Amino acid sequence: MKKLCPKIILEGTRLTLKTEIAFTLNENPRIVGPRKYRYHSPVISAEWCGFTPFPWGRGPINFDPHESARAMETYSTWMRLFELQRYYSWIVDRFHLSTQAYQSQAHHQSYDFRWLEVRLKRLGFRLVLCTRRPESFAEARVERLKVSGNPRQYDNLRVFIEEQNLLRYLVRASILPVLELDVSDSDVPQATERIADWLESTGGLGVI
Repeated sequence: MKKLCPKIILEGTRLTLKTEIAFTLNENPRIVGPRKYRYHSPVISAEWCGFTPFPWGRGPINFDPHESARAMETYSTWMRLFELQRYYSWIVDRFHLSTQAYQSQAHHQSYDFRWLEVRLKRLGFRLVLCTRRPESFAEARVERLKVSGNPRQYDNLRVFIEEQNLLRYLVRASILPVLELDVSDSDVPQATERIADWLESTGGLGVI
């Protein structure tokens, strides 16, 4: 059986269903192969707020300026782990482009991740930018508020639309293969199949 070891980075602003898509990808036999039981292939995220001892704190995306060295070391550590485990599937829910977008908006700082992208590309990583039509954010917000533990973060939808535009700009400068995925219909299974189609058609499922 051919080994499947796709390496996918999902980027996008809030309400673009990245996490839901990540979990669905991680159980799709076209992505990870047929399974007779569940096991723990990794879904990881730079959005984990591991720099602070309280909920919704800071991490590799939303760090304060004095924590920049810690954030860069975190990315370097993840990158080395990817290289050591290169024949494995990796699904990443927000990564370096989210850091660039946040830091640009919040602190007017620019971080050069060319070194990271060169190494990611060598391993076969691909970017999926999840986007929405602006008018679809309101409906997505209604659904998210049913489950959110921090509903105030969804008060201003204009912030998400602006971040989405910035992420589109950052993606254009990326050296990684990119798929822009419109999730305005909120159809996670269909979005997952479209990613699988893209990976199959471009050789993104197997060993590099």
